[in-house]
Amino acid sequence: MLALAASAEPVRLATWHGDFSRKGPGLLLKELESGGPDLSTILGAEPDVLLLTDFDYDAGAAALGALQRRLKAGGLDLPHRFAARPNTGRATGLDLDGDGLLGGPRDAQGFGWFSGQGGMAVLARWPISLAADRSATLWKDLPDSAIAADDPGFAVQRLSSTAHWRLTVALPGMALTLLTLAATPPVFDGPEDRNGRRNRDEVLLWIRVLDGALGPAPEGPVILLGNFNVDPKRGDGRHEVARRVLSHPRLRDPHPGTDTVTWYSTGPMRVSYVLPDKALPLAGAGITPPSPDPALGPHRLVWIDIARP
Repeated sequence: MLALAASAEPVRLATWHGDFSRKGPGLLLKELESGGPDLSTILGAEPDVLLLTDFDYDAGAAALGALQRRLKAGGLDLPHRFAARPNTGRATGLDLDGDGLLGGPRDAQGFGWFSGQGGMAVLARWPISLAADRSATLWKDLPDSAIAADDPGFAVQRLSSTAHWRLTVALPGMALTLLTLAATPPVFDGPEDRNGRRNRDEVLLWIRVLDGALGPAPEGPVILLGNFNVDPKRGDGRHEVARRVLSHPRLRDPHPGTDTVTWYSTGPMRVSYVLPDKALPLAGAGITPPSPDPALGPHRLVWIDIARP
């Protein structure tokens, strides 16, 4: 039986693919320290645990610290944080895009003009720790991998374009396991569908874990959240992958038939997800409007409330 402190408020968990990625290292920190960008989307949602799936990483987590201070000044205190170097911008030493040059953004383990561009970050009200990091798993090593035998990065290409972190949030009276990801978009390639196949496998990695294909499945309640970058029916990508995750017997879909982004070229789609374990009592769920700040992009923040008896 899952139990938390009596009469406690629900726990709100959220993910947002707000654009906190800039064109060079240090620029996000400078912007946050100078009063931008607009943080009303986060402040209005009031999450207790927040996963950001497009946030520039720096070794000292200085930008993330600046964000914490800005949010606290706005009335939202999330004193605990986690970030680690992502695969975005991490050099492979190979010419993966075949342009005859080395060191380009498409030659990295995940697209990025510099190491850490557009990584992931987590803020929380309670202590948060890393239980397992799957970010170094090679694409070819995933069971039933869709990587092509002649892929230029077959020997070195990591599956994660950003990261796959299994995190533990130490709530009063219990621990929650977060399974996080930010998958590559299944576009910007050719008929070989390299990005589409990699997106498929990135989204399926945690399903492999839940099914016990990569060792013992996590015990206790889990929440799978992040940017899958694929819709169950619309747009590019392998839609059956999203449907497979949504129908997993361990997970609940609290936002069926909703949209999390509207792009000018392709229209509305669902690409960000927060999927709680069916063992967790769901107290509410919602999706915010896009940020009023156009610099943060068109994505909506997605949240759920977990009841605490």
